[in-house]
Order: sequence, then C-alpha cells, then structure tokens
Amino acid sequence: MDCDNLKSSYDIFLEIIRLHYHRAYMLLDKINMYPGQPAMLFALQKEDGQSQTELAEKLNIKPATVTVMLNRMEKSKIVERRQDPNDQRISRVYITEKGRDTCRELEEIKATIESECLANFTLEEQVLLRRLLMQVRDNLIDVCDRELEI
Repeated sequence: MDCDNLKSSYDIFLEIIRLHYHRAYMLLDKINMYPGQPAMLFALQKEDGQSQTELAEKLNIKPATVTVMLNRMEKSKIVERRQDPNDQRISRVYITEKGRDTCRELEEIKATIESECLANFTLEEQVLLRRLLMQVRDNLIDVCDRELEI
C-alpha cells in the first residue's frame, strides 16, 4: 500500500506548508529577503508611512519582531524610518524606490510559486481548490475568533 494513502489530509496539509516555505525561502534568498519581510513590504506598499505599532498590529506580530525586521530591511535600503513630524515619539516606516523594485520581484516570486503549485491542475480544479482552501481558512478564523471571546 502507498504511504500517501495512509496520510491524513492534515498531514498532507502540513507537508504542503513545509514544502511551500522551503520553496519560498529558496526564491527569497536569491533577492536577499527573509520569509517574514514580504508581508511587511506589501503592507507598506499598500499604505506607506505606517508606525511600527500599526505594522505589528496589521501583521499580527510582536513589536520587537517588527524592530528586528525593520533593522534588516533598513540595512538593505528597502525601507527607511523617519520621525513623525507631528509627534517625535513616533517613528514612521516608508518604502524606498529599491523597496518598490523588490515588491515587483516579490510579485514575480509569488506568481512563480503559484504556477508551480498549480501545475497540472485544470482551471476548474484550481477554482475548486481555492474555494476549499477559503473554507479551511474561514473555519480557522471562526475558531480563533471564538477563542478570543472566551
């Protein structure tokens, strides 16, 4: 009997997550990015000039983690921090031109990974998979929301 027949959906899902992370890491490494940084860059591309606190809340990560990420990203010159002109206690984060170029590269990486993941799927299968994954996501959101209410 084939080992894949013994794996639960959950086990396969975990394997997919691990393989996706590995593939993303390989491609991100080529442009000197770390796995958590694309989300930060996309958040800034969408709304430039956010505070570190706002970024931590939006990305659901600890403020200390944001600081470490931004230090690396600032060294790479893809973001810059500036004092808020109205409140010197607040540091605002801005995407640089190099950061915008990096966002374009990240979009290409995203498209590459999606294409690799969905190779050999028909359009109908892709639509069905998307719907099923959205249901998994919604189920987890519901459970997490209920836990927060307790």
